[in-house]
Amino acid sequence: MTFGDQGMPYGAPVGAPDPYAQWVAEQERIRRRRRRTGLAVGAVAGVVLVAAVAAGTAMYTGGDADRAAAAASPSTRSGGTPVPSVNVDMPSDAPSALPSLLARPVIRPEQAFPETNVHLKDGSRYTRVDLATTTDCSRGMSQELAALIEQGEECARLTAALFTDADRRSQVTVTVLSFRRVEDASRVFMMASMDPVQYQVVSLDPPPEAGMPTVPPGSAGIFRRLMTVRSVVFANGQWGDGAETREAELTRQTEGLLQYVNDTVVAHEEGRSGVG
Repeated sequence: MTFGDQGMPYGAPVGAPDPYAQWVAEQERIRRRRRRTGLAVGAVAGVVLVAAVAAGTAMYTGGDADRAAAAASPSTRSGGTPVPSVNVDMPSDAPSALPSLLARPVIRPEQAFPETNVHLKDGSRYTRVDLATTTDCSRGMSQELAALIEQGEECARLTAALFTDADRRSQVTVTVLSFRRVEDASRVFMMASMDPVQYQVVSLDPPPEAGMPTVPPGSAGIFRRLMTVRSVVFANGQWGDGAETREAELTRQTEGLLQYVNDTVVAHEEGRSGVG
């Protein structure tokens, strides 16, 4: 599926189900698999983050904290966990080219995900089975992440693609969340790195024509993210049947697709993609 700027699908028939219904349902799925952890997120209130933009990309992939174990029952929160106030300043040593980089247009869906069939350097092959984009970014993420973004300027665009491996067993959603300001991207990257489940974008469910199962609610997943100049690229990987086996293989696929899309976004934002 491809969505217009206001989140409506191009060519959708009148009376068709709301295409974002699955996005809303996924928010509940995220809450169902929240980590049981003692992470004190509130302790970061007032933190000033120095964004690592000198090289054009800040990289953080995390480890054990990014494996989301399945929760036995939905969260009982009624009003949601309070979102800390996170202040982010531009680094004093920001590259002189940064203003010109930020003046470039935000990456478009066809630029972020130009290929339906993806062949990575390690020999693995993947098929893109769905594509969605919107400028109403809050519809494609958890309530906590949406509230965090409200502390700065709104996001410019969210584009997500769903990939599966050659055996059609895996389901990896890669999402590009782009901002107009580096500070806002840094805020999201920092909090998503600290708590990758609570501050998370949603995964796409496969469309009916893909002939793939919907991942059972509460299934474990692999969560990774990278930051470019003005975007945060997320990758959520799960087995289509919700299995918790072959974690190393699922991690390899998730990280491989994340790096592939991240490299594409970096090339665009640095003006090396050949696409205006």
